[in-house]
Parts: sequence; C-alpha cells; structure tokens
Amino acid sequence: MASFARPSLLRQTAMASRCIARPMVARTAFARAAIHTSSKRCGLLPPGPQVVHGTVNDPAPVPTPNAAHGSYHWAFERALAAGLVPLTIAPFAAGSLNPTMDAILCGALVLHSHLGFQSVIVDYFPKSTYPGVHKLFWWLLNLATVTVGVGLYEFETNDVGVTEAIKRVWKA
Repeated sequence: MASFARPSLLRQTAMASRCIARPMVARTAFARAAIHTSSKRCGLLPPGPQVVHGTVNDPAPVPTPNAAHGSYHWAFERALAAGLVPLTIAPFAAGSLNPTMDAILCGALVLHSHLGFQSVIVDYFPKSTYPGVHKLFWWLLNLATVTVGVGLYEFETNDVGVTEAIKRVWKA
C-alpha cells in the first residue's frame, strides 16, 4: 500500500539494501528531491570473496588454544580499561604532579588505544579475506603506536607533561 502512495519509497529501500551508502535527501524550502547514488559507487571496497571451503556437513575448525587470545586477552583489555578510570582521576584529585603517575597514565593510554585499534583491524579486515590490507594496517598501527609513544615520552621529559597540560588548558 505504501508503494502505491509513494513509488519512490520502493526504489529508495531497494537502493538502501543494495548499497552501504544510503541515498541523501536534500531538504530545502522550495523542494525536497532525493539524490540517488549509482550502484557503481556503493562501497569503498568491493565485497570480499564469497568462498565456501568444504561442504555443508563438515565441522567448523576449532582453533588451537592460546593464552594470549580469547578470555585472557579480553580480561586484560577490561582490566586495563577499568584501571584507566582511577589513573585519569588521581592526578587531578590529589593536586600534586607525579611524573611516575603521569608516565603510567600515558603508557596505559597508548596500550589501550593500540589494543582498541587492533580489534578494529581484526574485525573489519580479517587476514583470511584481505591479507594484504590486513598486513598494511597492522604495520601502520604499529608505526603509529611507536610514534605516539615517542611523542608522549618527549612531551613528558622535555615539556610540562600530560596532566599539567590538561590542568593549564582547563584553567585557560
């Protein structure tokens, strides 16, 4: 019934289901016109290969157990994230600047960011589907992590430090 009243509704929903980018709607005082995207520009990357290995009745492969992955890895990430809360509040609540506390905060922030971006790469660019892109982003993440770590070290040793900089910006 909705398609009888608005024939463009079916066209818009069909395009939205085919493409990642939904059609944009320009809203002006004079007219409301839908700007449709073509199917050639739907995604940034083409869809991954649709390959089925084996048959439907084959069992799923069970990965080998590894202490660095799975529940231990998840528990470490959550403990690090929970530890950031007191590390972030303590320097400002105590009122004193401690370079050791500042260094621990910076190290925890860098490690937390690295693990978060690592999860993004694993989720969105799996090694089995995009091996080249996965490796490229993995190396870019490692390079960015080292760059940020060196930058924070330089800021901590040759400048005022992170907590003092935040205090100064907050009072400005």
